[in-house]
Amino acid sequence: MSPTVFRIGQYRFFFFSREENRKHIHVVSGDGEAKYWLEPDVELSTSDGLNRKQLNKLQHLIEEKKDEICKKWDEYFKR
Repeated sequence: MSPTVFRIGQYRFFFFSREENRKHIHVVSGDGEAKYWLEPDVELSTSDGLNRKQLNKLQHLIEEKKDEICKKWDEYFKR
């Protein structure tokens, strides 16, 4: 299961249900996908198919919504 946290434009931001404990978010679009760590700071973990401009845009969006994402992480994973 991979619950969607939100969508912005062509991007879907989501969690995987059974994955590592360190807070992170996955992003996917028709162009590719990426994974960003949320702690201690927002940082790109992996990406495939997305260009630097897209990755920078995604990092900025995640930084803006970090509190909301972390809250949803805690709710979903019951922390």
